[in-house]
Amino acid sequence: MIGFPTEYSPSLPPSPYGPWTGLPESIAAELFGHAKLSGLKPGEVLFEVGESGNGFYLLDKGLLKVVLTSFDNEVVIIALLTPGTIVGDLAVIDEMPRAASVVALLECKLRFVSKADFERCCEKRPDIYQCLARILASRLREANECIAAHTMSPVKARIARALLQVAEILGERTADGIAVPDAIRQRDIAAMAGVARETVNRVLHEWERTAVVTKLGHSYLIADIRALERELTGEFQ
Repeated sequence: MIGFPTEYSPSLPPSPYGPWTGLPESIAAELFGHAKLSGLKPGEVLFEVGESGNGFYLLDKGLLKVVLTSFDNEVVIIALLTPGTIVGDLAVIDEMPRAASVVALLECKLRFVSKADFERCCEKRPDIYQCLARILASRLREANECIAAHTMSPVKARIARALLQVAEILGERTADGIAVPDAIRQRDIAAMAGVARETVNRVLHEWERTAVVTKLGHSYLIADIRALERELTGEFQ
């Protein structure tokens, strides 16, 4: 079951170095303590697929989306990245081009660590590679779950999963349910679910008729969380 916040606060201070579980504080401080600071406005690109991996970022504030574009120009959002997440480290580790594009959904603050600084740190503390192995294993598990959700789940289940994920990250609890801010649009839900925007529109209209979801301008109110969770499991009343 997905847990939801009592309020949405994009400026909430993140847990420093959170995803690099097991990384000694001395190494974390060396990597990120004097990193170059940068910012992104909503819609700005951090980097694009195919670019060289000259370093990686720590997201201090905001929300990023990781996107891929198919041969027929269909955009798929494969992940939403929240504060405390490391971005772009894969290309630094395997020295291959960026595997996906990363774009800001909300205003972001980041810290940049160059490839040269990372390699110097690894020379002094090779135990950092144990931590990286755990990270990559965790991402592989997440990728497997994502592939299973997109290839084995019905369309409505994929849309429900996308809505629930957005609600968990950005949702604000109200007396009537979970409000999803208008930073996320139908096209984003469609890209997360891997379906056409028209399909998302049709399913949302169906859920509006059954009082599962209510439209509030460009945003949505999830009035019946349990109904969306039942879509994931195939359990219906």
